[in-house]
Amino acid sequence: MASSETTLIEFPCAFPIKVMGLSGQDFDTLVAEIVRRHVTEIADGAVRVKPSREGKFVSLTVTVWVETKQQLDGLYTELSGHERVLMVL
Repeated sequence: MASSETTLIEFPCAFPIKVMGLSGQDFDTLVAEIVRRHVTEIADGAVRVKPSREGKFVSLTVTVWVETKQQLDGLYTELSGHERVLMVL
């Protein structure tokens, strides 16, 4: 079923999502749990973690396989709505 919304992204595709938040032992686990609700699996090596210089913040880049714009929108909405997530790009 084709969507009437215009997008420059061709689906299905591998799509990197950057998620930033305060450092914590389980921030990566939290992000992975949210991502898994929207995609079937996270491949080995699909998550890159980069702490800030002072160590207060962490940035995760998760490359996921998305089938539709609606799937990607749902993932962005849930991630950006979580209280521990500061930013999603």
